[in-house]
Amino acid sequence: MGTQFFAYVQMRQMRMVRTGDLVGSVLRFSPDQERKLLSRMARGGLIARVRQGLYLVPPHLPLGGAWTPTEAEALNALMEDRKGRYQICGPNAFSFYGFDDQIPNRVYGYNNRLSGDRRVGTVDMPLIKVADVRLGDTEEVTMEGGEKAVYSSRVRSLVDAVYDWSRFNDIPRGYEWIRRELKAERVSAEALVKCTLRYGDIGTIRRLGALLEREGVAEKLLRKLEQALRPTSALIPWIPTQPKRGIVNRRWSVVLNERV
Repeated sequence: MGTQFFAYVQMRQMRMVRTGDLVGSVLRFSPDQERKLLSRMARGGLIARVRQGLYLVPPHLPLGGAWTPTEAEALNALMEDRKGRYQICGPNAFSFYGFDDQIPNRVYGYNNRLSGDRRVGTVDMPLIKVADVRLGDTEEVTMEGGEKAVYSSRVRSLVDAVYDWSRFNDIPRGYEWIRRELKAERVSAEALVKCTLRYGDIGTIRRLGALLEREGVAEKLLRKLEQALRPTSALIPWIPTQPKRGIVNRRWSVVLNERV
């Protein structure tokens, strides 16, 4: 039955199979036969379960009797099923752009449909549901094998290292990445400011304002950040995980609690 199944789906160029697709087809499977076949092939690693009743199928019969989708295939299948949008972010983007040499074993994705951990085949995906307005500033990448994946852009990933510090745990490394990227002219201060204003929050604007001021960024760009802030006497720490002790930058209301 497995050989018949693969011949059938490959002839029709099907990458996903839903419960009921094989019932009444030329294969003449009963609902019980279909259920048992799909369940057995998923357990054996021949196809990958996306969710109950939906399976991702390899383009060719797996050699050696086992297959798992790529990270891009798994994420694309989830989002296609939910008619959602996503962008790979966090540790995966930091590695992709060369900020960090650690290769994550999970795929982090901002998206507008799902929240929490998902697994397709052997691909683990911590998914972060955000509002539609927080999706954007992306780059489409053709992965090995031809599958396309959507990544947060280089500049968006730098901003997210500061914005989402509690999730990605990349302050103060994120500050160093920004300094390095500015110095190498791989990103511009203008692009950082624009992205920060669109996708950052008040804390991100204040922290990056303090950083860019120390880096000697043009005053007109600093004023754009400053105009997005309201006057406040409340101070925030430069490094959120460290005690709030150090020199105070009054312009940005940031306590510089680590030498920068």
